Amino acid sequence: MGLQIERIPTFGDNYTYLVICDETSEAAVIDAPEEAPVVARVEATGATVTKILSTHHHPDHSLANPALAKRYGVPVYGHRSDAERLPGFSDGLDEGDSVKVGNQQARVLFIPSHTMGHVAYVFDEAKALFSGDMLFAGGCGRLFEGDAQMMYDALCVKLAALPDDMRVFCGHEYTESNLRFAAHVEPENTAVAEKLARVEAIRAGAAADWHDASEAEMTIPSTLAEEKATNPFMRCPDAAELGRRRTLKDNF
Repeated sequence: MGLQIERIPTFGDNYTYLVICDETSEAAVIDAPEEAPVVARVEATGATVTKILSTHHHPDHSLANPALAKRYGVPVYGHRSDAERLPGFSDGLDEGDSVKVGNQQARVLFIPSHTMGHVAYVFDEAKALFSGDMLFAGGCGRLFEGDAQMMYDALCVKLAALPDDMRVFCGHEYTESNLRFAAHVEPENTAVAEKLARVEAIRAGAAADWHDASEAEMTIPSTLAEEKATNPFMRCPDAAELGRRRTLKDNF
């Protein structure tokens, strides 16, 4: 028994997640910009939503929080510093805190830089990391609010310390474009070339309407082992190089 993870396509290329405790059917919604796709998946699974978890305040991860909180009568969790910015915010979290979903437990990692109130949720027993827009498959989020040193500390120190078999559930289906950039930065990296070929084959059948995407077209989850081998931002020797690569990617 463990954690059932439902990947729900939302907006143009977002991933919302419904995580369900197999033993209790209690569930949490993670990063929801749209209400209808979440409600449909909750009804299809028969889960009982007990909380809403947000990785950060950006609307494409949180716009549906108030509607979902009202529908299910549940609290909305986010970093404590986002009390005034996160839609529906009710409960603040910080580094070292934990949240329960039925009999499953996630610990909170504070990983600012994409936004200053960004967190990740780590379900150690289920080997599942929900990394929002900080760590993508093959990439990372833009430096909107923090600096390169903060991002280096988040990606190359804090997240890199998690087990290699930790699955990475990120906020967007950006894998193909991220790996094209990775191949540009590290043209001799055979792991990147091999994964890019696999991802291109997966995405070749992708629906024009993301809401109609099938599981066969999804490149998520990745694993931390894969990211350490193929993600050019997790492979940086220092913050200066990460900042240089992030600027390159912004203009790629």
